[in-house]
Amino acid sequence: MFENKARVLLILSQELLDQARVLAGKTTTALKLPVSLQIVLRALLEVGLRRENHAALVASVETQAKAVHQQRRSRGRAGGGGARPGRVPSVARPRG
Repeated sequence: MFENKARVLLILSQELLDQARVLAGKTTTALKLPVSLQIVLRALLEVGLRRENHAALVASVETQAKAVHQQRRSRGRAGGGGARPGRVPSVARPRG
């Protein structure tokens, strides 16, 4: 079924995760089949991506993109020009 697989790390709020778990429980009951959180999240992504022009989807993407941008900007200002975690600082080499 999933020949081309990739691993993705999602960071979600606890509220969204709880809503997805409730949906998994409801669909498990309705379908009388085990429905995992992964199945629910995969289905939500699939449906959301098909609705690329839906105004609510575009608004949500915009809100999240602005929030991430704002967090990165504020982190950059607070850092004061130091090395970022996970990055190796460059070393100046003498020319010769």
